[in-house]
Amino acid sequence: MTPHALAQLHAAAFTQTRAWSEAEFTTLLQQPGAILSAQEFCFALLRVTLDEAEVLTIATAPDQRRKGHAARILSQVEASAQKSGATTVFLEVAEDNHAAISLYTKAGYAQVGRRPNYYTPKDGAPIAALVLQKQF
Repeated sequence: MTPHALAQLHAAAFTQTRAWSEAEFTTLLQQPGAILSAQEFCFALLRVTLDEAEVLTIATAPDQRRKGHAARILSQVEASAQKSGATTVFLEVAEDNHAAISLYTKAGYAQVGRRPNYYTPKDGAPIAALVLQKQF
């Protein structure tokens, strides 16, 4: 996927918060350790630094949710992270995003922290992020 396509899909998936721009995706993809796994309607972007990985974002087109696409993409990007030397992966997820929390829990992630007021919705009060971790 091109940075433009990533930005479009991200905007469709994240309507309540600020979507990432094409320029932001371009910059992220050029960083050392960046790993992208993508299909037409779903992608995951992860970054590996030494033996740790961080899921930066994962997005699925709204009409394609609950079909297993995100689970497959997450598994693919995790496998690539392992091949790059990662032994642990982290991510943040909004504490009110129950669908994503369910996805990550089923994939073996566990909560290791909480960041108050991490996300700022367009029309609402700040939302805490749960910090999740998975060991490979």
